[in-house]
Amino acid sequence: MSTLKRTALYDFHSAQGGRMVDFAGWEMPVQYRSILEEHKVVRRAAGLFDVSHMGEVDVSGPEAVEFLNYLLTNDIKKLFPGRVLYSPMCDVTGGVIDDLLDYQRAPEVYFLCVNAGNIARDVAWMQKEAGRFQVSVRDRSEDYGLIAIQGPVAARIVQSLTGAKLDRVKYYHFVEGTVAGVHCLISRTGYTGEDGFELYHAVSDSLALTEAVVAAGRPLGLGLAGLGARDSLRLEAGFPLYGHELTDTISPIAAGLGWTVKFNKGVDFVGRTALCAEKDQGSAGKVVFFRTGDRRIVRADTPVLSGSGEPVGKVLSGTLSPILNEAIGSAWVDSPAAGTGLSVDIRGSRLSLTLVKPPFVELKRPD
Repeated sequence: MSTLKRTALYDFHSAQGGRMVDFAGWEMPVQYRSILEEHKVVRRAAGLFDVSHMGEVDVSGPEAVEFLNYLLTNDIKKLFPGRVLYSPMCDVTGGVIDDLLDYQRAPEVYFLCVNAGNIARDVAWMQKEAGRFQVSVRDRSEDYGLIAIQGPVAARIVQSLTGAKLDRVKYYHFVEGTVAGVHCLISRTGYTGEDGFELYHAVSDSLALTEAVVAAGRPLGLGLAGLGARDSLRLEAGFPLYGHELTDTISPIAAGLGWTVKFNKGVDFVGRTALCAEKDQGSAGKVVFFRTGDRRIVRADTPVLSGSGEPVGKVLSGTLSPILNEAIGSAWVDSPAAGTGLSVDIRGSRLSLTLVKPPFVELKRPD
C-alpha cells in the first residue's frame, strides 16, 4: 500500500479531533464533530476548510492565452489580471479530464487550481499539449497550502486580518496581499455556494495562517469543517464534483454545463468536434438533480428506475440536506427518461425522485 500524503495541517487536524480518511491519496479530515453541525455552521456563520490537497499549476509564456484557449472549453480571452474563470478540460472525445479554476495574474501569466486526484494526469496532459506553443507548464502543488473560509461572515473574518479591500473583490475575482502577515492570493469563489475566500499561500505558512484565522473567526461563530460537510454543501448548491457529475464519460454538455463550452471563441479547442456533435444531436444521457421528501440517503451507484421499473440510470451523488432535512442527490439518466416519473429502490421500498434545478437552498453570494 502506498503511503498517504499529508498536508502541513495534519497535526493541527489531529489536535482538533479531526477524523482522518483517505481522500484522493491524501489523509484528510472528513469531520471534526458532526457533519450535520459543520454544514449548518457554514450556512449560518462560517467554516474553515483545509483544501491544501488541491493542485496548483503555473502556465506562462508569450502564447499562454493561445495554449489555454486550445486546452480548455471556456474562453480564456475573457480573463484579465484579477479575474478567475471556471472551465472543464476535455479530451478529443469530449470527456472531461478535469474541471479547474484559471487565475490570470498578468497578461502572460496564469495560475490553475486542479483537483487533487488528477494532478499528475493533468500536468502530464498539459505538458504534452503544450509542445507546439511557446509556453511553460510548471507543477507548483508542493509549494502551496490552501485554506477556504466559507459562509455569511467569511468576509468579516478575513477582512479583520488584511489591509486588502475585500469589498472591491467581486465574485470570481482575486487580489494578492497579506493576511495575518502571510502573503496570499486571496480568491473569492466558494465551492459551498456561500460567500467565501480561498487563501493560497506558501506551505510553510499554513499553520500560522490557519491559527490566525481561527482566532479571528471564533468570536464570529467560525467552526472547523471537514470534507464531509464540504461535499454536502456543494451538492446542496448544485456544484459538480469530478468523478461524480463530471467524468471522462460525462461531458460538460451532458452535465448541464454547456455554458462553459464556447464554440464561437474562434479556436478549434480540444474536444470541440465531439462536443459540437453532441450539442447538435443531443446527449444519450444527462445529469439531473433530485430531492426525495425522505431522510433516507440515496447512495451513489443506486439504480434509477423508470415508471415501469426498468433501470434507466444510476445515482451519482447522494446526501442528506441538513437544511431541507431530506435526501438530495444527482443522477445520470437516459435522456428519453429524464422527464418521466423516476424512482429508486431503498431496501425494498420504492422512493420517488422529484427533479429540481439547483441550488436546493437559497444562497446569498456576492455580486
